Parts: sequence; structure tokens; C-alpha cells
Amino acid sequence: MKKKQIMAMLLSMCMAVPAIAGIPAVSAGAAEEAAAPKYIFLFIGDGMSFPQIQTTADYLGTTASDGGIETTALSFMNFPVVGTAQTFDSTSFAPDSASTATSIATGNKTYSGTINMDTTMTIPFETIAEKLKAQKDYKIGIVTSVNLNHATPAAFYAHQASRNSYYDISMELVESGFDYFAGGALLDLTGKEDDPKDDAYQVAESAGYKVIKTQAEAEALTAEDGKAIVVAETLADSDAMSYDLDAAEGEWQLKDYVDKGIEVLDNENGFFMMVEGGKIDWACHANDAGSTINDTYALSEAVASAVEFYNEHPEETLILVTGDHETGGLTIGFAGTDYDTYLTNLTNQKISYAKFDSDYVAGYKENQTPFEEVLKDIKENFGLMTADDPDATEDSKLVLTEYEYGKLEDAYNRTLESGKGKKDEMTQEEYLLYGTYEPLSVTITHILNNKSGISFSSYAHTGLPVPVFALGAGQDLFEGYYDNTDIYNNMAALTGVE
Repeated sequence: MKKKQIMAMLLSMCMAVPAIAGIPAVSAGAAEEAAAPKYIFLFIGDGMSFPQIQTTADYLGTTASDGGIETTALSFMNFPVVGTAQTFDSTSFAPDSASTATSIATGNKTYSGTINMDTTMTIPFETIAEKLKAQKDYKIGIVTSVNLNHATPAAFYAHQASRNSYYDISMELVESGFDYFAGGALLDLTGKEDDPKDDAYQVAESAGYKVIKTQAEAEALTAEDGKAIVVAETLADSDAMSYDLDAAEGEWQLKDYVDKGIEVLDNENGFFMMVEGGKIDWACHANDAGSTINDTYALSEAVASAVEFYNEHPEETLILVTGDHETGGLTIGFAGTDYDTYLTNLTNQKISYAKFDSDYVAGYKENQTPFEEVLKDIKENFGLMTADDPDATEDSKLVLTEYEYGKLEDAYNRTLESGKGKKDEMTQEEYLLYGTYEPLSVTITHILNNKSGISFSSYAHTGLPVPVFALGAGQDLFEGYYDNTDIYNNMAALTGVE
């Protein structure tokens, strides 16, 4: 087809169909007819789109059926309404969490890396949570598996040109007056080293917050205690919560913090609770399929708690489950296995890449551990084994090929020589092999992923749209294909905030 013909066709399409961003998500009549929700749950799987959800469902189904081709629906997959949202921002078709969360929270596009500010960095955007607090006297809860001043949770209370302004974001957290925060620790607790400031937790306590840092205190928290900041007792990589795969028996995960949130937020005026499964994104960045699956399931369990609440208040509750963007280019399918998948292989992964780094790789570097000893730990934690291993069989899907063994050995040597690298300090080949992760750890997960019939195309975000699952009051407004800004538009129309 000639260039002029293509341009003419595109022009006619644009004239016939209005741009999605210009189509109102909700007509005035539809919003008026829909029931106004008194209780709103907004679940955001960071980095979660269709691939993460389907992979988890497939994994659950095939492991439950001993390798059968079956799926097990997550708690939200049977919601009566499913829509699809575009995720691009003012910077890119492959956006970041700050800008996409801004779109969801305020209905506005902005640059990647920016939280609730316009592209001139001069005009702040008011969030749905702020409006519901100020205009409707809703109680507000913010829950996340990563840091409380990380991009996605911050997008519901902060307004910063840079998502990395962690201390300033912490101050906005305190100033928000929101009722319940729960998740990982605050980053840059006292500001930058060259410009130290007051401890953010102490500032919060002075402002009337009860700061809780033990699980026992969290369990004892009641609505009568007033505003609370609950920090997970066990902190893992980057002072976030543990990956679900790494959590100790009895250690609180997202579901527990949602249960507590429901308890302390429930009131006659209503509440809004945003819950982020933030480590889905982190696992996908690291191309760790096993951790991705487990944290996606952890989000599903948290949604199940909201569904229980909905069953008690079906006419007054709205539950939304979506993602901010997709991370990693996750695909069910790998060139090396053709049409086959072996997802049960992933049951052999016992810990996340991050815990393997901290508990094993750090020691290897210090002690210059022989590769033969390292292979024993790889087998124990990921199931991968050499052809001469006593447990190896002819049909084993976990036996390393000569090619895979070589890749693993090369990665280990690089770990000992230089470890993690920065992209601009690596060759193209090195970056494609390892990203900015520990070469040994990411190579282990790559091999296990591929042997399971799973692959990743990126260490970064992609431009895939994300699903929007809806249950409850006003659910029908979230059907269709639309822009992520319309998630905010629909919530605002339903609640009547301006």
C-alpha cells in the first residue's frame, strides 16, 4: 500500500472515530442512574496486566491438577464487569508508575517520574482520595507491599515533580491527614545525607499519627486509636515487605493489612482504600516469574477480603482491580519449548531472586565459593541440576543442558568479578543477559522460566493495556476499552466529587 493511501486511510479513521481520550467515560445520565458507592476498594497490581494474571491462573490450575492444562481463577477474574485501559503518559507509550498512578488518581496525564503535577511542574492535581476526604468525609486508607512513599501510594496524597523526592513525599503523607497507612518503611527517613531533616516518623507522631512497627501492635490496632502508620515488622529488599514467596509462617502480607484496614476504616460516612501489590512489578523487572506469580496471588487474596466485605454491603461497595502498566514483557510461551509449557517446574523455586542475593550471593562474593558448591544451592532453591546429579533422569525438565550450564557458569564468574552493573557501563550483550541485576540470580530465573515455558522481553515497563475488573455499585461504568484517566473519571462521577 502506498504512503498516500495509508495516510488517507488513517485520516478517514480519525474523522470517523473520536480519539479515546476525548470520549467521556460516563454520560451524565449513566452516572446519575448508577448507585453511589459508600465503600470503594481500588486494588492496583503494579506491573500487572493480562500476562501476570493469566500466568498465575495457569500456574494454580496446572499445579492443582498435577500438570494438567487447567486454570484456577483468581478472586477477581469472575467479576461481572471487565474493561481494558490504555496506559500511555505524556512521555512514552511505555510509562512509569508515577505518571500512570497520577492518571488513575486524578484523571490527568503527566510525565514519567512525576506525581500529580502537570507537565509544566507548576500545577498540582487533587486526587480522588483527597477529594473524598475533603468533600465527603470518607476515611482513607493506603496499603502497599513496597515503601509507603513509593510512586504508586504517593500518587494518592503527594504532588511532586520527581517521584524520588522521598522526604518531601513523606511530609505530604503526614499533611494528608489520611486515616490508615500500611506497608513498607518510608525511604529517606531523615532526608538526604547532605541536608538532614527531622525524622519523618517523629513528624508523623507530632501530627497525631500512631506509628506502629511491630506485628503485635498492628494486630492490636483499633479504630479508637485514630490515625495510624503501620510499617511491616519484617522488612526485606529496599525496606519493602517480603515477597510472598519469602514470607515466614504467620508474617503479615497484603491480605492482613487489608483486613485491618477494613476494621479501622469502617464508618457511617464511608471509606476509600487503595491497595498496591507493588512487588509484582519488582519481580517482573528482575524477570523472576516464580515471585511474580506468588505476589499476584497475594494480591488476589487481599481482593478476597474486600469481596467478603462486599458480600455484607453489596449495594454500597465498589471493588476495582487493575494495573498501572505491564512490566517485563511477560509471555506464556518460549521458543525453546515450542508450544509446550511446564509451569509445575516453578514449584521448585523456594525463594525470590532478592532473598537469594542476600542469603547466598553475598556470601559467594565474600568467600569466592567454588561453582560446584553454588550448584548445590541452586538445586536446593530452584530445582535446577546437572546431568550427573543423582536425582537427574532422562525425562527431567530441570536438568541443565550444556548450553544452560555454560550460561550459568559465565554468569557466576561475572558475579564474582563485578556483580551488578549500571546500564551505561555495560555492553549491549551484558545488559541483555543480566539487566542491572546480579548476573547469577537473574540467569537462574531466566533458565527456570524458560524451562517452564515462560519468557520476558524486557527489564523495564511495556506499553500493554491493563484490565479493569469491577464489582459492585457503579460496576457497569468500567466496561469497555478506554484510557486509564477514565478510572478516575468514573469514580468521581459515581461519588459526585468535583
